[in-house]
Order: sequence, then C-alpha cells, then structure tokens
Amino acid sequence: MIKTVQGRRWKNWAHTFDSVPEKLLYPSSIDEVCEIVTEAAKLGKKIRVVGAGHSFTSLVKTDNWLVSLDQLSGVEKVDEQAGTATVLGGTRLFKLGEALGNIGYAQENLGDINVQSIAGAISTGTHGTGLKFGNISTQVLELSLVTASGEVLVISEKSNPDYFKACLVSLGSLGIIVKVTLKITKSPVYEYKSQKIDYSRLEVQLEQYIEQNRHFEFYLFPYSNIVQIKTMNNTAKRPQSLSLHNFTNLLLENYLFFILSEICRLFPRSSRFISMLSAKGVGTTKIVAHSYQLFATPRLVRFREIEYSIPIHHMKAAIQEIRQCIELEKYRVHFPIECRTVKADDIWLSPSYERDSAYIAFHMYKGMPYEEYFSDMERIMRKYEGRPHWGKMHKLTKEQLLLLYPKLPDFLAVREELDPHELFLNEYMKELFGEGC
Repeated sequence: MIKTVQGRRWKNWAHTFDSVPEKLLYPSSIDEVCEIVTEAAKLGKKIRVVGAGHSFTSLVKTDNWLVSLDQLSGVEKVDEQAGTATVLGGTRLFKLGEALGNIGYAQENLGDINVQSIAGAISTGTHGTGLKFGNISTQVLELSLVTASGEVLVISEKSNPDYFKACLVSLGSLGIIVKVTLKITKSPVYEYKSQKIDYSRLEVQLEQYIEQNRHFEFYLFPYSNIVQIKTMNNTAKRPQSLSLHNFTNLLLENYLFFILSEICRLFPRSSRFISMLSAKGVGTTKIVAHSYQLFATPRLVRFREIEYSIPIHHMKAAIQEIRQCIELEKYRVHFPIECRTVKADDIWLSPSYERDSAYIAFHMYKGMPYEEYFSDMERIMRKYEGRPHWGKMHKLTKEQLLLLYPKLPDFLAVREELDPHELFLNEYMKELFGEGC
C-alpha cells in the first residue's frame, strides 16, 4: 500500500513557499508511481514531484497531489565495464556518492550541495564547476519516465531519442523520472586548496585560473577587495582524514556564519563590516581526499538565492559591474557571491546550452530584504545574456525565456505531446510552460 499523508503543510528548504497538498504520497516502487499517475489522471488531479525540496521557486507548490520520491531510492546496478550506474530517481546525491565511493567510483562532477535527489538535480540543471564538465544532466545516458498515461517510457539517444534532450532538464513537467543510468568514473583523488587573493590579481589571472584547474570557483565579498578562490586538481598524494576539515567547515561556515548573519538581520547596517570581516577571516586550506568527499559542504544557514548563467567571455565584465553596483547602491548584504564555470552542452533547456558558461549566484540571508538587491543583480545578468538557474529565484516571463532558449518551442511541443492535459503543471509551471506559448 502506498504511504499517504493528508492535510500536512509542506515547505521547501529555503522556506520561500509552503502549501498544503491534498495528498502527499510516498511510492516505494515504479509500479506504485504508475498507479498514482493513472489514478490522478482519472480523477482530474494535478501532480507535482519533490525530491529534497532544494529549489527556491514554487516548482512543487500544489494543493493537489505531491509525490515524494524519498522511498524510491537506491543504486540498482553498477556496470564497471561500461562505466555506468543505474539508480532510482529519489536517490540523494550524498548517498549515491557514498555507494559509488565504496566500490571506487564517483560521478565526474557535483555541486556544492549534495542533498538533492538525482531526479531533482537532473530536472533543474544542477551543476558544479570546471570548464571540462557539463552540468549533472550531461552525465545521464538513459532515464525511465512515467508519463501522464501512467506508462514507463525509457528514453536515451537510442530509445525514444526525440525526447532525450528535452527530458534532461524538464522541471518535472514531462513526467516523473523514476530511474536513471549515469556515466561514472574511477574515483579520483583531488588536492583541494582554498586561499584568499586580492581582486586585482583575480582580474589579471582569471582566464589562467579557469584553464589551468580541473575545478575552480571563487567568491566575491561585498565591499571587500579580498577574493576567496577554491581549486581541485588530480594528485598522486594519499587521501587524508577529513574529520578536522569537516569540523572546521561546520563550525566556521555554518555556526559562526549563522551568528554573523543574525547580527546582520538585527542590525542591517553591520552588513558591510561583517562582509569585510568574513573576507579577512578566509584562511589557507589544503586537503587531499576522494573527489566525492570534497565537492559539497554542509549548508545549514538558510538563505534566498538567484543564479544566472552567462557566456563565459562576459564573466570579467559582469563581476566588475556587480562590484561597482554594490558599492554605489550600498545594499545591506554580507553573503559572498559565488562564481563558477560550466562546459557547453546540447540540452534544450540547459542554461549552458551551446555556450561555455559562467554561473554567478547571489544570496541573501533569510529574513533580510532581498528584492532590490536581487532585482539589480538580475538586471546586470540579463544585460550579459543571462539565463536563470531553474531551481533558483528569477522574474523572467515565458516570452523572455523564448528569446533565451532557442529550443524552447521544441520542448513545448514535446510537453504537449507527453502531457496534453497538463497533469504535471502547477500554477507556477503554467506561467512558464502552459498554453499560450
């Protein structure tokens, strides 16, 4: 019997929205997912699907049926000869990392948060950093999708190929991803380095940092000339214990940062000072470990976030304008600005579609006003051909999205074919993908 909860209020991780679904359902098999979809279609109900709830927009907000994939989880098969892993849709990324790591394998790249489900990460175009790597969706070789008819459709380059590039980033609007086959790699050992440098040095050496490091990202601190840079590269050194490193991350980047954030919330004028203090506090860190142990760090401090992908050749001009705008407008913000790079791909709704990309993310602590800051940062990103991360907050209309995504009309045609009665759309999704496009 399918586990069902009725009348319970549900909210996402960031607490940017909540809703009371008529039913919250927890299928534990693919057959149960098919059963739910068939019943919903018969009763005229709408379905949204949730993994970890780490999207900041109203992607899964519903007063109809909310389907959680938490019980549809686990690694089904690893084919070492082919270099693939087949996993169920609700499998959390950190669980997948542990399972693969135990047998000497890993995903080739991950983001800095690993609590998402694999289906959710694929659906929203979740990414890490490193110009040799695409987003997580580019690791997918095959997926199984429960469509609005209640049937399972296996989709790959060879099986139903007309749907493949649409399904790899779909915001859950084409059906429910219940199984995925991923490319995996022998788990590499990386040397991770974190240090602070002057912004003037970053300006001169930005292209060099991007090109000469396997994984590279940096953080701009509002009102400070200090930049934190992080790199990860292959090494022949032996992995070391992460106990102290993990404890330090937990203490400094969560508990201490929470205290500083609360000070900023209570005394907003302190934001400039706190940001400069945080920048000065960046230390030099070196650690050697397996890749999957290094990609992500705990995120316990809740925040709001927007993130945009821009062509990488605009990156330097964009960060210059961002810094100038912050100094001019004097926003009360203390969260650093996260800057990463992602390889171009051919996925229809990927923000990196057909262009090597710089991803720039802006955060504001929960409870602090963010509208003016986000609006101005969004304006700058749009000036540089910015496409929004689908799981982060943005204000773009479907008319604007049509100009940014040349394959969006093709995607909408697939959506109409697979879900003609809009079973998988809520009000937010209708604004993006509903009739009238």
